[in-house]
Amino acid sequence: QVQLVESGGGLVQAGGSLRLSCAASGSISSAGPMAWYRQAPGKQRELVAHITRGGATSYTGSVKGRFTISRDNAKATVYLQMNNLKREDTAIYYCNKVPLPYAWGQGTQVTVSS
Repeated sequence: QVQLVESGGGLVQAGGSLRLSCAASGSISSAGPMAWYRQAPGKQRELVAHITRGGATSYTGSVKGRFTISRDNAKATVYLQMNNLKREDTAIYYCNKVPLPYAWGQGTQVTVSS
């Protein structure tokens, strides 16, 4: 079973940037699509960015133009570059395979202050 470890979160001022990483314990090259999700306090987990095995990407509307998802299959790592962060981006961020997710990791906390 692949294990996922997210990192790179932190406290940042609005307008700032963060780069999240998701390291898998096993290969993701054959895993197919991967995605970043986030869960804000009191809200359901939502998918924010999606990437196919070939590198095609898609984003939820609220992050389009600000977030960039990428993957390095050789390093079994998925990244999320987040620019021009807003307070509403505050959440715990997770990555996982889509569909049929692996066990969820602990996530990484992103807090955006005004």
